[in-house]
Amino acid sequence: MRSTLITSRNTEAQPKPSTVQEALASEAWQEAMQSEYDALVKNNTWTLVPKSFDMNIVGNTWVFRVKFHADRTLQKYKARLVAKGFQQTPDLDFFETFSPVIKPSTIRIVLTLAVTHNWDI
Repeated sequence: MRSTLITSRNTEAQPKPSTVQEALASEAWQEAMQSEYDALVKNNTWTLVPKSFDMNIVGNTWVFRVKFHADRTLQKYKARLVAKGFQQTPDLDFFETFSPVIKPSTIRIVLTLAVTHNWDI
């Protein structure tokens, strides 16, 4: 598995690509894209099925970000492959949806901070 973590203390980052072709011209962005693809495959994010005449093909797009540490040193190049969900039709293109779930430990931390700082809840 490739890592997109940049260990240099360099604050110079390659510019964010505006097209996939620009990203593919850079080794750093290629590694970020490969890392994203590998994670999607590992997590069984999708299932390839044979195309039928009544299918709506949903497109996708790459979203690129440069991440920095708090001290503004380069952390990593991050690429995300995002489905164009607005092109989907319920019960034709998908049968279930997912909602992010907050961890109980996160709720405890936020409540502890609220009590510590006398925040209104």
